[in-house]
Amino acid sequence: MPAIAAATRPLIHWIQRQKALDPLGEKVSGWVHAATRPKSVKNVLSGSWLGHQLHPMLTDLPIGAWGAAVALDLTGGEKTAARRLVGLGILASAPTALAGASDWSDTYGEDKRVGLVHALANASASALQTTSWLMRRRGHHMAGAALSLVALGLTLSSAYLGGHLSFVRGIGVNRTAFQEPADSWTDVATDAEITEGTLRRVEVDGVPVLLVRTAGTVRALSAVCTHAGGPLDEGTLDADGCVTCPWHGSRFRLQDGTVDRGPASVPETCWDVRVDDGRILVRPAG
Repeated sequence: MPAIAAATRPLIHWIQRQKALDPLGEKVSGWVHAATRPKSVKNVLSGSWLGHQLHPMLTDLPIGAWGAAVALDLTGGEKTAARRLVGLGILASAPTALAGASDWSDTYGEDKRVGLVHALANASASALQTTSWLMRRRGHHMAGAALSLVALGLTLSSAYLGGHLSFVRGIGVNRTAFQEPADSWTDVATDAEITEGTLRRVEVDGVPVLLVRTAGTVRALSAVCTHAGGPLDEGTLDADGCVTCPWHGSRFRLQDGTVDRGPASVPETCWDVRVDDGRILVRPAG
């Protein structure tokens, strides 16, 4: 096992076991849920308008600014430029934290604990960078540079936890990315089986598909929520032509699979439907 993985794995496992973090995690996620209840807020922070999650993209801004400031400090660069970069990172960290909090609030158990430590480490790093900016502004450049260096190390350590959540635990990964059904029409049900307003799950080459009849028309989407893999067939059908995932409340339009409300950021795969001699056949749209 590589040295870094051997050193970090026990620490991550220790964090995952810390149930003492749960009360704080639940309280904070409750605040986040309340703040992100409006659809427009949730969609902006989830990246529903972007096509993938917003938070990973935003992290480049504060890390890049703070990293550049430290580089200037270590190479004898212009002090005013370094201070401005620290300030830019502080400003960029606010929307980054908001987007991350929105994503984190929809996790559970071990993932929520690791995410909470990730957030606390980032908050501490931002506080250190703010102190660094103030000290630099008062002419204490060396002390400010030292604080920025410590803060950057804390930020990178936190980023490691974020990478664990994304690439090891699969938080935020499109759960339908590797579904590859055949392009041909597949017979999945009789027309009479799909009654008005009900959610019916069928399978095509091992891929779960949701069938819904609304206003007499049968529509089909992939049945696995792109956000966290929730079963859309166990969700609810809304009067405005959307289906809501039972796990985290993501809403998808039946007409084209687009995201109506986050936390999902990736649209559902939409399927073509036709009725032939009383049988319903589907194939991936496209």
